[in-house]
Amino acid sequence: MSRTIFIYAESREGKLRQVAKETLGAAQLIAKEGDTICAFVAGSQITEAISAILPYGADHVVTMEHADLVHYNPDAYFAAIKAALDQMKPDIVLFGHTAIGRDLAPQVAAYLQAGQISDVTAIDHEEGETIFTRPLYAGKAFEKRVFESTPAVVTIRPNNIKPAELSENAAPSSVVDIAYPAPSLRTVIKDVVSKATGKVDLTEAKVVISGGRGVKSEDGFKPLEELADLLGGAVGASRGACDAGYCDYSLQIGQTGKVVTPEIYIACGISGAIQHLAGMSQSKVIIAINKDPEAPIFKVADYGIVGDLFEVVPLLTEEFRKVLV
Repeated sequence: MSRTIFIYAESREGKLRQVAKETLGAAQLIAKEGDTICAFVAGSQITEAISAILPYGADHVVTMEHADLVHYNPDAYFAAIKAALDQMKPDIVLFGHTAIGRDLAPQVAAYLQAGQISDVTAIDHEEGETIFTRPLYAGKAFEKRVFESTPAVVTIRPNNIKPAELSENAAPSSVVDIAYPAPSLRTVIKDVVSKATGKVDLTEAKVVISGGRGVKSEDGFKPLEELADLLGGAVGASRGACDAGYCDYSLQIGQTGKVVTPEIYIACGISGAIQHLAGMSQSKVIIAINKDPEAPIFKVADYGIVGDLFEVVPLLTEEFRKVLV
């Protein structure tokens, strides 16, 4: 029996996010012969996002554009996606495991009376079953889960699933715009003040340079920012650095912050508390810079440098500049 796999193609400020392509890639991994994949794009001024998703292999694209969707509002976005779900009647619904995806997915699961598997890092097939792998205990263990029935809801951790590949011949068979249902909103967002405009999104960055209490001050992040800019990466922080007022909490990585899985994670002046490891231990390559050779961060690091970050980071920046510039 053929199934419909529905993905929420997340966008921001009218531009398609990288995690949307990864979510579509996950849908393609799940799909069997005869299944159809539907991508849903919602927002305000989303022409660019719609154009961006078209060549990535979705069978159908459903769009919704309205002024209420210019910023994320839980009531507005849930009403929007509910209207799309009612029309497409999917068997499987996929979200990115982002702030928006983590908020919408359980609402959708409750609405559909569906099971949910969150924070999926791998998708495999065994004996006809689709196996979803997710980390437990801050990445110290993994569990494999299957759905026993549909509908089903899944969230995909960014930077783990291979994104859908671009194909000039992958135009969808239909692009349908549906009407915004205009729900009664409990809250109205008048304005959003962003402290990270123009920077690489932390959860999608391929390179993350993080600072801990060892940066000592707000100015201590400047060498990290210089290295991150050179490598096209993003700057993160431990909770200790945020609590000390060295940086904004939007940069916090860890159990109570963001979860990142970049290709390269450079921890500068971070001791390696378990709460921080929960947010970055699945990074592909971990490099630790710390003056204390006994710091716990070295136990999870692939490479370690024992030294003062204020000496080491500028030297790294200088050497990378010789190679890259």
